[in-house]
Amino acid sequence: MRFLIWLLRAIVFVLLFGLALDNSGPVYLRAYFESFWRVPLSLVMLVCFAAGAAIGVSAAFATLVRQRRELGQLRRELAKAAATGPDTR
Repeated sequence: MRFLIWLLRAIVFVLLFGLALDNSGPVYLRAYFESFWRVPLSLVMLVCFAAGAAIGVSAAFATLVRQRRELGQLRRELAKAAATGPDTR
């Protein structure tokens, strides 16, 4: 199974590397006040991907923190209920 995962990773890397090589032409990023940057398209694509991944991870992290806090609260309530004994109504 590990071999298949590494093979899939290698295939994805080769495909993305080929895409980067085919898109290595310069693009002009225009900014304010008539200024611009001349950078390769593959670099622009990489930066956009990294920014999107960072935004996604930060959104997932916020949810993870909230869930861990709720889980800790539920565990404390469970321990408290177990310490007081069974509910006899």
